[in-house]
Amino acid sequence: MLDLIIKQFSNPDRVITFNNGRFEVLEIKGMILGKATYKPGWRWSKDANPLAGTKFCEVEHLGIVLSGSATVAFENEAEYSILRPGDLFYVPPKPHDSWVLGNDIYVSLHFIGADKYIKGENLE
Repeated sequence: MLDLIIKQFSNPDRVITFNNGRFEVLEIKGMILGKATYKPGWRWSKDANPLAGTKFCEVEHLGIVLSGSATVAFENEAEYSILRPGDLFYVPPKPHDSWVLGNDIYVSLHFIGADKYIKGENLE
């Protein structure tokens, strides 16, 4: 018989905190899922890079935006994309920066890439 497992981000397995943001992690049956919550003014290259130790994010992402908006821009490229609520997004594992747009908190769920956030984590 299979056992039902239910988890909620209100009670995460791990929490990684950094300036202007947090990344909550749930682990379930070998899968790692993440919930990113970033305050207005958050920018990866300013707020998360001290924890990661790289100039830009190099993690592959597959996720969905729940609220707020953010920009994704790749290193050395003039083009950028805006992520909005309801957008399902894929970001390849090449150096990119990201920042919150406007005055709303940005929240997204991550289905791929969340496992990379727990390397060198700062747990609450």
